[in-house]
Amino acid sequence: MKIAKFGGTSMASAEQIKKAFEIVISDPARRLVVVSAPGKRYDNDIKVTDLLIRCAEKCLSDGEAKDELNAVVSRYAEIARDFNLSGDIVQVIEADLRKRVSSDKTDRAKFMDLLKAAGEDNCAKLAAECLRSMGVKAHYVNPGDAGLFLSDEFGNARVLPQSYNNLKASLNMDGIMIFPGFFGYSATGEVVTFPRGGSDITGSILAAAVDAEMYENFTDVDSVFSANPNIIPSPKPISILTYREMRELSYAGFSVLHEETLEPVYHKGIPVCIKNTNNPSAPGTMIVSERENKNGPVVGIAGDKGFCSIYLSKYMMNREIGFGRKMLQILEDEGIAYEHIPSGIDNVSVVIRERQLGGETEERVINRIKSELKVDDIFVVRKLAMVMMVGEGMKNTIGIAARAGAALARAGVNLEMINQGSSEVSMMFGVKEEKVNEAVKALYNEFF
Repeated sequence: MKIAKFGGTSMASAEQIKKAFEIVISDPARRLVVVSAPGKRYDNDIKVTDLLIRCAEKCLSDGEAKDELNAVVSRYAEIARDFNLSGDIVQVIEADLRKRVSSDKTDRAKFMDLLKAAGEDNCAKLAAECLRSMGVKAHYVNPGDAGLFLSDEFGNARVLPQSYNNLKASLNMDGIMIFPGFFGYSATGEVVTFPRGGSDITGSILAAAVDAEMYENFTDVDSVFSANPNIIPSPKPISILTYREMRELSYAGFSVLHEETLEPVYHKGIPVCIKNTNNPSAPGTMIVSERENKNGPVVGIAGDKGFCSIYLSKYMMNREIGFGRKMLQILEDEGIAYEHIPSGIDNVSVVIRERQLGGETEERVINRIKSELKVDDIFVVRKLAMVMMVGEGMKNTIGIAARAGAALARAGVNLEMINQGSSEVSMMFGVKEEKVNEAVKALYNEFF
């Protein structure tokens, strides 16, 4: 069995859905299909998930959202009409949405997840109906009935271990199974979503659960590129990547695949192929455990904004046993995850996502570090960007850091910090946000 996941652009209209279905029925192994919520039909369009977020916010503020709800229903109705379906499926979808809108609103995060998940859930119901209208045996699969259980973290859930056996036992129907991405259920039966873009994660979980021969992720580009095409004109396409390389690039801003996608398939060694719904004959990009290094030392360069750094220094820090543990315990107590920790003998910088630090949280963290760790100096550096240079071949190549540093210097980009992972697959450069595109261009020109 192959898992075929189709993103929002592939589900945006009846025309796009027909393209996706032609791909599905062209290979009998594609029996399990994961769908996102309908995305943009054109540049200035609004994704259904964004419409649902607007709807939820209006409900939470005003108690009702008639116009916002109608806007969501009309997107599904348009697809149903273009497939010449009866109005029954649209009535089912509208009833589902109205039930969600009228549900309890005392827990904002819980209500928001319930509304957001409606995009994928109703798209799967509609997609199954569309397939059946084409004479294909198809089933909508409810994630709760299939046993996809997630941690009780609204908007940021992770899969629970028992899900894999549940899914393996339940995903054995005849015909094509249509599974909604992005959400599952908590142990108490609440709808819980992955982070935004999490339909990729759903596909990976299903692939691991059924021991799929391949996980195909269909999007709107022919392949993964070595840099962001919005920054670098016509960047070099990448034919093959390792899991580690793709994980690093996704983390650093490659939006073609969610950064948490690969964990389930990584443990099973299931290959992933990124392909284009609009050009399915293109070979795409394969993601595998190991590859021959034919791409040069650097395979991709990515940059992402939205970071800050807590800088602290203390004379003789290196002799103080437990200093790092105590520092990280303070962050853990506040629910803050760190990204990088470049350090010297008497100073350390903790790089985190800027959205995690602010207001009272920042004040508590700073005050606790001052009082509990007795540091000499502490301050927060904001508006940082992380530029990642990734490639399995870097660890066997002398002078990579020197070349990168010289390229950045020639471009007038000042380095706030530099950090190389112990695996030597990636090298991180911290720069000011306004310099991130210049940094990506400088490194791309140097290595490509």
